[in-house]
Amino acid sequence: MPTDLLGREYETFPVPEPLQQHGPARVIAMCNQKGGVGKTTSSINIAGALAQYGRRVLIVDFDPQGAATVGLGINANVLDNTIYTALFDPKIDVHDIIQPTKFEGLDIIPANIDLSAAEVQLVTEVGREQILASVLRPVIKEYDAIIIDCQPSLGLLTVNALTAADGVIIPVAAEFFALRGVALLMQSIEKVQARINPGLEVFGVLVTMYTHTLHCDEVVQRIYEAFGDKVFHSVISRSIKLPDANVAAAPITYYAHNHKTAREYREVARELIAKGIIA
Repeated sequence: MPTDLLGREYETFPVPEPLQQHGPARVIAMCNQKGGVGKTTSSINIAGALAQYGRRVLIVDFDPQGAATVGLGINANVLDNTIYTALFDPKIDVHDIIQPTKFEGLDIIPANIDLSAAEVQLVTEVGREQILASVLRPVIKEYDAIIIDCQPSLGLLTVNALTAADGVIIPVAAEFFALRGVALLMQSIEKVQARINPGLEVFGVLVTMYTHTLHCDEVVQRIYEAFGDKVFHSVISRSIKLPDANVAAAPITYYAHNHKTAREYREVARELIAKGIIA
C-alpha cells in the first residue's frame, strides 16, 4: 500500500469510469486570501484532470485579475458579458456568458478587471451574499463540478463564493508565511457556515509548491497537524512546467500529460472522485 509524504497509508485511487449522465454539480470554492499559493493553477489543472476523466466542469473566474480566463486562452476584454454583468443584470442568461474552451468538457465563466468594481457595488444589493448562487443555479444540473477561482481576499466576492459552494478546497503553499493566513480563512468559513450556508464543508487542503527540503517538510507536517485527514494525499510539486502550461493556455494535464505535476493533479482529481466529493 502506498504512503504519502506524511507516511499515511492509502489505497491507490482508481482511474474512474467516464459518466454517462451529468449533474447535478458539486460547487467548489478554491479559496485562500493569501495570493500566490496556486489557487488559479489548481483550479485550471484539477478542472482539466476531471474533464479528462469524462466529467463536465465549469470554472467560474471570480478574480478581477482574470488569470483563469487568460490561462484557458480566453480574451475577456473583447467579450460583451462576463461574470461581472451576470452579478448585476438579472435579465442576462448565464448560458450566454459561459465560454467553451478548446478542451472537451471544460467551460469557463470569464472575468476581467470590471469585476474589481463589484465589491463596492455589492454592498447596496439586496441579498448581496447570495447573488453568485443565484447566477449559478440554472447550470447546476448541467455540470459535474463547478470550481470557483476566488480572489485573494476575504471580502464580499469571497463570501459570495463560500455561500454558493458545497465545499472549499484550500491551496496552501509549502512555506511558512502561507500558514499564517489560513486561520483567518477558517474563521470566515465558520461564519458563513453559521450564518448563511450551514452545509458548507472543507473538502480538502492541497499542499502546493512543494520542494524536497527540510523547510517544506516541516510546513507539510504543520499543515497536517492543523487539518489532519483533510490534507490531500497528493502534494503538488513546484515545477517550471506549470508556468509553461499557463503560457500555452492549457492545463498541464494536457500540455505535458506525463509530467510529474500532471500526474499529481490527476491524483487529486481521482481522490475527489473516490471520496464521493465529485461523482
